[in-house]
Amino acid sequence: MSTTSPSFRWAVLGPGSIARRFASQLPASQEGVLVAVGSTSPERARAFAEEFPLQGAALIGDYDEILASEDVDAVYISTVHTGHATLAAAALEAGKHVLCEKPLTPNSGTTMALTDLAARSGKVLLEAYMYRFHPQTVRVLELVADGAIGDVTHVDASFAFDTGGRSGRLFDTATAGGGILDVGCYPLSFARFVAGAAQGKAFVDPTALQGSGTLGETGVDEWATAEVTLPGDITASLRTGVRLSDPQSATITGSRGVIRLSDPWGLSEKQVIELDVVGEEPQRIEIPAASAYALEADALAKAARDGGVVPEVTPENTLGQSRALDLWREEIGLRFPFEADDADIPTLTGRPLAASSVQSGPAMAYGTIPGVDKKVSRLVMGCDNQMNLAHASAMFDAFYEIGGTTFDTAYIYGGGYIEKLFGKWVQNRGVREEIVVITKGAHTPHCDPESITRQLGESLERQGTEYADLYMMHRDNPDVPVGEFVDVMDEHLRAGRIRAYGGSNWTPARVDEANEYARANGRTGFTILSNHFGLAEALDVPWAGCVHATDADSKAWLEERGIALLPWSSQARGFFTGRAHPEDRSDAELVRCYYSDENFERLARAEALGAERGVPATAIALAFVLHQKFPTFPLFGPRSIAEMRSSTLGLGVELSESDLAWLDLRSPTR
Repeated sequence: MSTTSPSFRWAVLGPGSIARRFASQLPASQEGVLVAVGSTSPERARAFAEEFPLQGAALIGDYDEILASEDVDAVYISTVHTGHATLAAAALEAGKHVLCEKPLTPNSGTTMALTDLAARSGKVLLEAYMYRFHPQTVRVLELVADGAIGDVTHVDASFAFDTGGRSGRLFDTATAGGGILDVGCYPLSFARFVAGAAQGKAFVDPTALQGSGTLGETGVDEWATAEVTLPGDITASLRTGVRLSDPQSATITGSRGVIRLSDPWGLSEKQVIELDVVGEEPQRIEIPAASAYALEADALAKAARDGGVVPEVTPENTLGQSRALDLWREEIGLRFPFEADDADIPTLTGRPLAASSVQSGPAMAYGTIPGVDKKVSRLVMGCDNQMNLAHASAMFDAFYEIGGTTFDTAYIYGGGYIEKLFGKWVQNRGVREEIVVITKGAHTPHCDPESITRQLGESLERQGTEYADLYMMHRDNPDVPVGEFVDVMDEHLRAGRIRAYGGSNWTPARVDEANEYARANGRTGFTILSNHFGLAEALDVPWAGCVHATDADSKAWLEERGIALLPWSSQARGFFTGRAHPEDRSDAELVRCYYSDENFERLARAEALGAERGVPATAIALAFVLHQKFPTFPLFGPRSIAEMRSSTLGLGVELSESDLAWLDLRSPTR
């Protein structure tokens, strides 16, 4: 924000009808002034400026010209839905605060990438739910929070209208048309706000959503309903549409009464909240006219000035909203062509994939593995938590941009679906020769040489590649002579289908036996092993057939052999995240695998050392793995970019030999 002017200087990008509402109300804000308008059409930009005279710099131009100006503090983006993400990203990178019309982006994968960029840029990104800032909504949420109608049990909300035709952006799948994203987002967000207020929170996310609706001849949703379950045993019935008119209303039912709103979204001249409580006279609470667009502009300006986020609509709230909208669309079978699993989904910025210009967190570290002539990132992204191509693209892009080069796939993940998503991402980005791909097969009960050959072929076909940099047998089968496994792996290596191989969940004894056979018979042996390893010692393993290497003998073997270890569950399945407490026995698997006095002492020491270093205990646990005397490349499976960034904190932690011994209970002091 400018330090030479008392005003907060706004530019409108996309001078359409909703931008006119924003511009007409902005003069009612405490400090906002309109100084610029940007458009792909010079004629539209000039017409807008004539209708709403610009102050200050009075800039008229295309998007790039407006974003390059030092006379603009923030932009209001009101293009079609599919134009939001790239334009908002460009604005954030240009150092502008962003108020973007809803939906922020068409799907949660892109929303996750954009909110992550905003967090790294240090600029405010606000999704424009203007009704949330109106005094009517504020008062309703106060009534709910104060228990005016008792315990909230149900929310009924609708925003639907009939356009009378099937033309324009609302009926175009290329612009993410339909009712759910355009106006269904209002009743959904309202239900989340109300259920949150009932529990003393700003919002809550649905625990379940069942949807139904009608897809019209152009492919968009013309009518849709949703039955939503929210925390606190609160339910919601939502309706939206663009070819069916339904009263724009909202009703909140509680154990003692009802709140009714006849104009929750349009917010015309004067609002009335109807409050009916059992045994009391009905109340009509009148709310004076207010400029909701100006109020949300002021909320962003305050957050920009204070260096924070807008509490009414936080990035976490926006991401939860996007996920719920995804689910609603999935329920009625609506996925737009540009987000299909075979689509050419671009990067957030539209530029070729490269290291991000806005970095945060410690730098990636690298190592080498025999047989692989590429740099191997010390952290390995697990490809098993991706929901669709949009989500996968955002996750994989973010990992690549922080320097991540190594990806872990498996034949069984998602029944092959994840390998297809990963392969499409690699194809879209053109990075096959820059990354290290780990492919796993031979999972019980198909753990035999014949299955390896079949599964490897299928995995390569799914991924659209000719080779795997590293291949790991996902399980061992002691009933098969180890030489048969070595022979088939050596065959694929010599044929160029793999560059190096090893085993996941193989015992040290079987690995030694395999390598002895390889040496004796002129074969290439194991160069990698992927067993459970971490700061917490495993008392048991989560899945049948798993092998851990957390005991003293296994650690000594790893040091002696110097074999590269790709440990899984190095964070002990959440043991170091704050989930584990001796008195909390709710997670039976966590209890079975990790609950011991020794492990809780390790946790306490990790927390203490983390407090000294200014990082969470999870970062200390990861650093412990990275500082072993044998090469380690921990696998991790974040479900969001935020989880990924949190996991990377361990890369910046240095541990001495005395730190390692103390953490591992081999020394009482450091």
